[in-house]
Amino acid sequence: MKNYLTVIGSGLAGSEAAWQAAERGVKVVLYEMRPVQPTQVHKTDQCAELVCSNSLGGNQAHSAPFLLKEELRRLNSLVIASADEHAVPAGSALAVDRDLFSSTITKRLSTHPNITFKREEVTEIPDEGPVILATGPLTSKNLSESISRLIGQNYLYFYDALSPIIDAQSIDYDKAFFASRYDKGDADYLNCPLNKEEYTALVRELCLAKKVPLQSFEKPIYFEGCMPVEELALRGEKTLAFGPMKPVGLPCPKTGKVFHAVVQLRHENKEGTAFNIVGFQTKLTYPEQKRVFRMIPGLENAEFFRLGAIHRNTFINAPTLLTSQLELKSNPGIYFAGQIIGVEGYVESTAMGALAGISAVKRLCGESYSPPPLDTALGSLINYVAGGRIGGAYQPMNINYGLFPASSMKTRNKQLRNEQIMQKALLSMDQWMSAHFSQ
Repeated sequence: MKNYLTVIGSGLAGSEAAWQAAERGVKVVLYEMRPVQPTQVHKTDQCAELVCSNSLGGNQAHSAPFLLKEELRRLNSLVIASADEHAVPAGSALAVDRDLFSSTITKRLSTHPNITFKREEVTEIPDEGPVILATGPLTSKNLSESISRLIGQNYLYFYDALSPIIDAQSIDYDKAFFASRYDKGDADYLNCPLNKEEYTALVRELCLAKKVPLQSFEKPIYFEGCMPVEELALRGEKTLAFGPMKPVGLPCPKTGKVFHAVVQLRHENKEGTAFNIVGFQTKLTYPEQKRVFRMIPGLENAEFFRLGAIHRNTFINAPTLLTSQLELKSNPGIYFAGQIIGVEGYVESTAMGALAGISAVKRLCGESYSPPPLDTALGSLINYVAGGRIGGAYQPMNINYGLFPASSMKTRNKQLRNEQIMQKALLSMDQWMSAHFSQ
């Protein structure tokens, strides 16, 4: 067996896997195909480039996404540390300046004494392990074919959509107001309110607008948490008003009146020069995006730094293929991590990269390893991915308390129950770390 770890892909999962291994004294060879081989959505050659959003999910105390970040902080996560360093205002979410975030991760990986960084495309899985495949939803064609031959089955897939980014200077602030829903956190979101007539017209045009056609070999299988806004509009006139455009908790600052619907915009960078339209991921054509989204009050003269797009997102049927150590059952020493195993979300991908890296280190060092307990966020996510689920189609999943074991606390007080779950999880996490990383 090799005395070093190979990590293929320097997205969030690959970057974290390489970091966790290198910080534990293991030599790592990290491969990244960009810029030699570009993708349809990446714009730079930076590690951990964020392409769907600049938000790393909810950061509200005692929520499952917050707990997952806290557990990663205990592991000295490179990704979370960089996110904390370059956070931008986003209410109860952890959003970052994406350029500073990625450049920091790239610098720390490329200058780490235990990491050799190679800019080249890997087309075949190395014969000798340990190898971590963290190539994400945009795995190159050649490597995809190699993986497909290895696992002996076809990929599953769905489609991920990107939201447009607006030039802040082009927004009419007389028609919009800053506030966070229910006044939770600072007033970090810019809200564009719509009356019933404006909302009805917007929904109608979303349904009628031209869309980018799919290739003949593709069929649309969307992740429910990242549905294109026009697909939601097609489900019924009221769907958006009860979804990403719900006005609840965002009354008019002057009158207290509840609007018919509200479009929220979130900071895209620290300087506040750009805003992301929350929940407006789309596959409309570029001209149609400009026409339809400029119907939103306050965005009539919007200038777009980036228009929405759609891309195919690929993942394997992890429960049938992987152990709880994220190794292939058929090929021990070959690991998978990140979105390619069927987790959805930047932090979830980071988490799987961290655990794959730690698991591979333990194998290299000849030490025993078991994943974090089920009552932790990391353990519950691993259990979903590789817990031997029976029946039903395997679909990508975000972290949520529904993945945890049933709480013994009998109360209708959701906050109190979540506080207890979090306290228990962090205690279990500390105990697990003491058992696995004693000095």
